Amino acid sequence: MKKHLILFILLSVAIISSACNSATSEPIDTDETNEQTETTDDETITYESENGPIEVPANPERVVVLASFNVGSVMALDVNLVGVDTWAMNNPRYAPYLEGVEEVTDESIEKILELEPDLIIAAPTNNNLDRLEEIAPTVTYTYGQVDYLTQHLEIGKLLNKEAEAQAWIDDFKQRAEAAGEEVKEVHGEDVTVSVIENFDKQLYVFGDNFGRGTEILYQEMKLDMPEAVTEVALTDGYYALSPEVLPEYAGDFIILSNDGEDSSFQETETYQNIPAVQNGHVFEANAAEFYFNDPITLEFQLDFFIESFLGQ
Repeated sequence: MKKHLILFILLSVAIISSACNSATSEPIDTDETNEQTETTDDETITYESENGPIEVPANPERVVVLASFNVGSVMALDVNLVGVDTWAMNNPRYAPYLEGVEEVTDESIEKILELEPDLIIAAPTNNNLDRLEEIAPTVTYTYGQVDYLTQHLEIGKLLNKEAEAQAWIDDFKQRAEAAGEEVKEVHGEDVTVSVIENFDKQLYVFGDNFGRGTEILYQEMKLDMPEAVTEVALTDGYYALSPEVLPEYAGDFIILSNDGEDSSFQETETYQNIPAVQNGHVFEANAAEFYFNDPITLEFQLDFFIESFLGQ
């Protein structure tokens, strides 16, 4: 179950859906694509990726993203997407940005070639990286190698929009911190919050850096998690629970990320007797909208928390 969760989450959670690069295959014909992506020196920039420097377009216009956790950053920086993976396509929050965008995978090489991308963003665990590099400059990011806001800043650097990315980060942090102060004024300095997810008939509680709004609640709003959660969820980022022990990990408030598959645990006496449930302090979110920690998702999560905690 732990491996299954990681496959789903990283991102989310899809970035480790491929365990290794594919076997060596015949090179694809990219003459036509290369003609369209070759640029002069003043039309490219050198990006310092986690694998070393790489020449990329100074102003990319046709981007394919195979690592779900980066899609929202590209959207937020208003750069044109032509292809994204399944997890991004299934996120309702992304729908307004994906009109006309194709669904692709790291196996659909010919389809990606037809899209004529000038930049590809992937994960190190994606298959066919060598073939993708033949189509367009391909930059990989390892999920969790940097914190969630630095990840957005890195995408800003890649897309030659570092100033825009930094401006959003500064503004977001200020707004999230202010919201946290308001929550504490209304509900008390020591108020605790638990982030619970119901996924595939299993319950999980999360630490402070695993999407689902955890970064906002704990890092920016500086709200506390119950001590029991601190003890089990900070190292791995999550911890599997049975419904019987859920009360031990429930805070004064519960953020419940629900996949809608099986919510029968909510009908049990154990659940109904949790103080947060009895006090109407359970705020339920659609899991598909809540997984990620990119600017599009973070803005939605922050609005959700302000409305839920403060009624604004």
